[in-house]
Amino acid sequence: MRGKEDAHDYRYFPCPDLVPIEISEDWIKEIRATLPELPDARKNRFIKEYGLPEYDAVILTGDRALAEYFEEAVRLGLDPKKVSNWIMTELMRELKGEDFDNCPISARQLGSLLLLVEKGTISGKIAKTVFQEMFLTGKDPEIIVTEKNLMQVSDEAEIMQVVKEILAANPEQVEELRAGKGKLMGFFVGQLMRRMKGKANPAMANELFNTAIWGEKRT
Repeated sequence: MRGKEDAHDYRYFPCPDLVPIEISEDWIKEIRATLPELPDARKNRFIKEYGLPEYDAVILTGDRALAEYFEEAVRLGLDPKKVSNWIMTELMRELKGEDFDNCPISARQLGSLLLLVEKGTISGKIAKTVFQEMFLTGKDPEIIVTEKNLMQVSDEAEIMQVVKEILAANPEQVEELRAGKGKLMGFFVGQLMRRMKGKANPAMANELFNTAIWGEKRT
């Protein structure tokens, strides 16, 4: 297989102790069938099958364990892009370049956490708090949510009571909002989230502020 076998200056010659090997097509096919999915093929599949941007697909397929982790989480019925975002931001930031095989949060656990957000059991903000605890303890997200009483509050009466208190304490901002300063809605929702320790349902909070300020629901 030496390219310079006939170059006399190099004095290369076939090794007399190596007998010729004839490789059949059947053997080639057999070996090819045992090969794992290669990174480029998997990258292209992630783009086509999961609709991921090329950047995400390149990162996720750069490590076999990472690619398998991603797919295991997605198989729980989650949006592939959301799983990718959590892996590439929250999870990889905490790992700080450590071997992915040593990740203290399993793919199933990460998937369970994202399902809690989808079901409205916890908010996206609280999910990050739960994630930190999962990384430190290895506990399942459901256990952490129960132990720390982090369930999202979706009781309309409870949230409305806090909404009214906030509006009563900030009459000037209410008038500015009514006059068209729409960015103040973020101020009010932020106040409510602080009061309720991030557990209020954000969509319901916005809706109830609109109802309390204008007397009707707005989108």
